[in-house]
Amino acid sequence: MIDLQPVKGTRDFYPPQLRLRNWLFNTWRKSAQQAGFEEYDACVLEHEALYIRKAGDEISQQLYNFEDNSARRLSLRPEMTPSLARMILQKQKSLSYPVRWFSIPQCFRYERMTRGRKREHYQWNLDIIGEPTILAELEIMSTLIRSLKELGLDSEDFRIFINDRRILNAMLEQLKVPQDLQNSVLVVLDKRDKLPVEALRSELSNQGLSDHQASQLIQFLELPDFEAVAERLENQAVLNELKNILDQFQKMGLGAYLQFDISIVRGLSYYTGTVFEVNTPTKSSRAISGGGRYDSLLSAFGGPAIPAVGFGFGDVVILEILEETKKLPDLKQELDLVIFALDSQHDEMAMRVAYQLRDVGLKVQTQFGPMKMQKALQQANNLGVAFAMFCFPDELNRDEVVIRDLHNREQKAYSLSKITNLPWMGKD
Repeated sequence: MIDLQPVKGTRDFYPPQLRLRNWLFNTWRKSAQQAGFEEYDACVLEHEALYIRKAGDEISQQLYNFEDNSARRLSLRPEMTPSLARMILQKQKSLSYPVRWFSIPQCFRYERMTRGRKREHYQWNLDIIGEPTILAELEIMSTLIRSLKELGLDSEDFRIFINDRRILNAMLEQLKVPQDLQNSVLVVLDKRDKLPVEALRSELSNQGLSDHQASQLIQFLELPDFEAVAERLENQAVLNELKNILDQFQKMGLGAYLQFDISIVRGLSYYTGTVFEVNTPTKSSRAISGGGRYDSLLSAFGGPAIPAVGFGFGDVVILEILEETKKLPDLKQELDLVIFALDSQHDEMAMRVAYQLRDVGLKVQTQFGPMKMQKALQQANNLGVAFAMFCFPDELNRDEVVIRDLHNREQKAYSLSKITNLPWMGKD
């Protein structure tokens, strides 16, 4: 017997769910396009090496990968940034920098499912390629803030927790952690919120850190604010850029949305500077969004060193948060009018009228007979339409139909010859 359930970790989108998904995507698109970003897309299948090479062990172990009939190792994309890097390098000489692109790809990761995490998800990606200054961070994160506000959230609902990988690297150097161990240590630190302290200490030990180094590092991650970190860090220069970003957001009136957090790491190995995650102020959910600066990714694929900043924003967590906070919109099917034949002998007439009205740009659904009036009204209310048209025998004998305004419960007969030019349609 065929299993009727979707593959574990994936989803079906029935019309109500798809309406919500489209609403979310449209909000993302609006925010991106308002800031001058242009949409792109890439193939869902990529060469496996694209991810194994530079994404880090975490993603490499989560790939949906296989060998095709030509013995090529391929993978469903787990994220979009490596594909973006490939596309930029392919056209690098013809592009005008900085490139400001966004995408909403479907991504796949074979991973343990928890709250807010599935094996298939959609992700809004927003990137600026070719801008070396903090203006890229300011643009990226201010657009992110605007999109969250458009979704109905405010500073009481979310924070951008921000850090800089260079601060963490400087601390590791201060603790004399060897250079070749630093990336793997950062991957462990990225799990900090998910592990008890002793488990974290054990994993750091497994990476080659001494008990003293592990203890000092854990203490460092528990420092409460930027000033406390500055007091402990010998290399003060790595603090300057992040301090400037925080100051600029204050000047933009967006300081309430940002919070320094030394524990933000981002596990992907290609991040080189600023890193950030969006979460509730108490971090009560999975990260809503995450990103940062990745200046070395393109050179790692054999291209020139091109500065880059971007983020990924998944659909699963944000929809859960909006549902919990009762901020999901109640979306109905987008219809201007529904036509009820009521009697089967009038079905063809209803179809002809519907076709005429669609020709002038209206969204029209037909409901075929037989159907009682009470059921028709209930159906119209369920669809959320403002107007319903009824094909009553007496009116049809006079070449008329009845249109009911469902909001004020008034109805009136109209000639079929004038049906495409009625006042309620906004026509002259």
